Amino acid sequence: MTTNLAAELPRSWQMIMRQAVSNVDELLALVKVGRHQLPALDESSAFPVRVPHSFVQRMQIGIPDDPLLRQVLPLGAEANVVPGFVNDPLGEADAAAGPGIISKYQGRTLLITTGACPVHCRYCFRRHFPYQERTLRGALDSSLQVLEKLDHEEVILSGGDPLSLSNARLGRLFEGLGCLPQLKRLRIHTRFPVVVPQRVDQGLLELLTDLPVPLVIVTHINHAQEIDASVEIAIRDLRATGATLLNQAVLLAGVNASPAAQVSLAEALFNTTVVPYYLHQLDPVAGAAHFQVADQTARSIMSALRATLPGYLVPRLVRETAGEPAKTPLT
Repeated sequence: MTTNLAAELPRSWQMIMRQAVSNVDELLALVKVGRHQLPALDESSAFPVRVPHSFVQRMQIGIPDDPLLRQVLPLGAEANVVPGFVNDPLGEADAAAGPGIISKYQGRTLLITTGACPVHCRYCFRRHFPYQERTLRGALDSSLQVLEKLDHEEVILSGGDPLSLSNARLGRLFEGLGCLPQLKRLRIHTRFPVVVPQRVDQGLLELLTDLPVPLVIVTHINHAQEIDASVEIAIRDLRATGATLLNQAVLLAGVNASPAAQVSLAEALFNTTVVPYYLHQLDPVAGAAHFQVADQTARSIMSALRATLPGYLVPRLVRETAGEPAKTPLT
């Protein structure tokens, strides 16, 4: 049984964001899970709890191992110092190329548009990212000058979550990017359609429909339970803009590290017209080592997927390594 908050949710995505759960006790009360049912919790983390009610409503009541709850619950294991797990696991500080700009791959540039995100996933590889220093913020003009010099054909909007920006700010950003003569594709990485599907409003859809270049939207969905009717509607509306919809998930111990969970996710994604794209091995960020899945286990899961699913439903198992020119397939 899941929580029944849908009728109580405000219609405005901004209000849903403002009313997000920011306290462990409030979160546990909503899902009726007691502290005694859980491992030790870490409530001193500098990475605070943030979970919108629209995501909480899909959690199972009374289930301490619920896969959605485990993605956002700060366990005491986050405080463990584990060799190899660092604050900047992808070496993004070394790849900074201008205000909010990260240039790691040939032909593609990543823009850190904002530090705001609708949900704080405990495995987030940017949980220690210095957003105050390295976001786009008010430096759009100078960032566009850097982008033009880089001459990359694809710009990737990231964050935080780029859809945390208002439609007005997104519109100004799209207008600026549309002036880049070399731009052939725009990509948006976002958790909003699944965490706060109300964000996919008419204003956003009009902006996306009017883009002068092809659009790719990469959703971040880790478990089939995250997809409900409201998410299906948001995905349908995004598809109607002409966008290509892909999903990248992270393989997470205690969340989706089984063939059954991955098969269910792939099928649920395809039923909502999203293509399973990448299955990432965990980025080794400090505080997330308890989510790690061994490569051997990951490969075994992939073997089971290939034996069960048609090829177009099998995501690519990859790892991103600092300094490498591309993601590394784990075959």
